[in-house]
Amino acid sequence: MTTNITLQDSVRARARIAGRIRQTALLDSPSLSRLSSRKVSLKLESTQITGSFKLRGATNAVLSLTDEQRAAGVVGVSTGNHGRGLAYAAAQAGVRCIICMSELVPQNKVEGIKSHGAEVRILGRSQDDAQVEVDRLVAEGMTMLPPFDHPDIIAGQGTVALEMLEQAPDLDTVLVPLSGGGLISGVGMVLKAANPGIRVIGISMERGAAMHECLKAGKPILVEEKATLADSLGGGIGLDNAYTFEMTKAFVDEVVLVTEAEIAAAIRHAYFEERQVIEGSGSVGIAALLAGKIENPGRCVALVSGQNIAMDLHKRIIDGEDVDVEAETKGGADA
Repeated sequence: MTTNITLQDSVRARARIAGRIRQTALLDSPSLSRLSSRKVSLKLESTQITGSFKLRGATNAVLSLTDEQRAAGVVGVSTGNHGRGLAYAAAQAGVRCIICMSELVPQNKVEGIKSHGAEVRILGRSQDDAQVEVDRLVAEGMTMLPPFDHPDIIAGQGTVALEMLEQAPDLDTVLVPLSGGGLISGVGMVLKAANPGIRVIGISMERGAAMHECLKAGKPILVEEKATLADSLGGGIGLDNAYTFEMTKAFVDEVVLVTEAEIAAAIRHAYFEERQVIEGSGSVGIAALLAGKIENPGRCVALVSGQNIAMDLHKRIIDGEDVDVEAETKGGADA
């Protein structure tokens, strides 16, 4: 099955959100280039206004609402960055916003969402638990804007690929953090439309890599959500997934998994070598390169998806501590 989300949808989304999001820099990485023997650059969506790429899709979706939907308000379920982007986009458009989250979401991300004026509701220990409250609010008339499985969200995320093509027209390989698939669906769709020869590689963590497990199963399945340094990549893809599962199958050439230690090493590398503060989910492309898990990358761009890490956790990681967030979460610590 193919979807009807096209390159032109992302082109229109780019025009729609212009002036409301930031065109982010493409930073050449001498250290990663030496390691890979080819030019490697980092697409710094971590420097987006809300600290992650999620603002693109959220802004496109909010600006695409009908007048009736705007009046009723929007609701979303989030591991943090989508909620922050949706809260900001809704505030800018004067639309009421409620974000439902699980207990696994770090407190710094909860506070970030609240700072943009959205109401936050914490429910259960998974996105599926939070989704129950979302469904109730939708039944009352609010519009749900999901984190990834929505045409306007996907088209909006694809605008980052339009920028990459202009900044690096000689692209061979793009490394994209992979969770529910909204980012990689939009990016893959745009890149493959421009040049089918560009390799699109999804990178996820070993702990709870939902899309990876679904692809192996050949259909959307339930995957246990686990605590991980790449917390923004947590959560399932939804058993009723309408877009991103098929788009990921169609546009992604390979999926690579990285360990918690490799994620931590990438966070340290970004800080000491690139002078960048990034969160675990944003580091996974760097992690895969450092671990030698990307064969023949050629002219490569690693998409750094976000920077919204708790700074106390960041300090522990760059100080060399072997952080195990799964053990800390089970023990009741705030990681």
